[in-house]
Amino acid sequence: MKISVVVPVYGCPEAVAALTSRVRDTVTKITPEYEIILVNDACPYGSWLEIEHACEADPNVIGLDLSRNFGQLSATAAGMDYASGDWTVLMDCDLQDRPEGILDLYQEAQKGYDIVLARRKDRKDTGIVIFLSKTFYRVYNYFTEGHFDGSTSNFCICRKTVIDHFCQMPEQNRSFTLVLNWLGFRQSIIDIESDPRYAGESSYNLPRKIKLAIQMITSQSNKPLLLAIRVGFLISILSFLYIVWKVIAFFVTGDVPSGWTSTIVSMYFLGGILLQFMGILGIYIGNIFDEVKHRPAYIVRTILNPPAESPEEIHSCAETQPAVKRHAYKAADPDGRKVQS
Repeated sequence: MKISVVVPVYGCPEAVAALTSRVRDTVTKITPEYEIILVNDACPYGSWLEIEHACEADPNVIGLDLSRNFGQLSATAAGMDYASGDWTVLMDCDLQDRPEGILDLYQEAQKGYDIVLARRKDRKDTGIVIFLSKTFYRVYNYFTEGHFDGSTSNFCICRKTVIDHFCQMPEQNRSFTLVLNWLGFRQSIIDIESDPRYAGESSYNLPRKIKLAIQMITSQSNKPLLLAIRVGFLISILSFLYIVWKVIAFFVTGDVPSGWTSTIVSMYFLGGILLQFMGILGIYIGNIFDEVKHRPAYIVRTILNPPAESPEEIHSCAETQPAVKRHAYKAADPDGRKVQS
């Protein structure tokens, strides 16, 4: 039995050494066969250098260096494509999720679950971050008619069957935990103690969070389009009733004030509504444009300590994942590490 631990790395290079050490000490209590996949999402703060050191110290650590910053969703997809374990763990690199919690996730999974998600107990974030997170998932559940628990984190463990099905999904925008909710399978959620961020600050500022929220909702739901239709229909009905009222007032009282204020207000109001609806429609057209190009979700520039199997052999989804079919393995470099580029 083998466990894979996938960690997208960005903005917290100081945590890499402690992370790999604590993950190794934890997973070896379950099985001696493991791999830690560190995906460098073109971090500008020196994370790749720390990943190189981790790969030199432990041949079970696999380093993936993406050619540019593709975002956390794509970095997660890259790690999942190269994961070969019977169980795969996903966690962030900032050590807010304790690696020791892997034991709790695994023990819960042994009760017959395919997916076990961690819910952060006593979450160590600011009030505004927690508020925005809860607000997003309320909006997300409304638009997708889902029941996703917004208090859960990315920290989770999944059976290999789940990872295989995740990798078979060809779309560009795949939020791992949200896709897991869509996939179904037998799921459980457990509470796990969380810690403050090990070092640095989160790169997700408010504009990036809003962009990610729009991306995630519009990639998994067409309900915003239906909502736009309903609002447009409501405005049409109100406008018709207003006209009827003015016609009746003209014949009954003959007192219909003339002026440009109501006209201008109506024009700007309807113009704003139309522009918003065009924007919503444009987002969906943009999503279609991105998908029909069939570009890979990520490109790996270098791999340290690559797995013995190619991604095509690890997952059956190779035919629908062009991003993982582009590499040829090279011989080991002079200091003994296997390298692919």
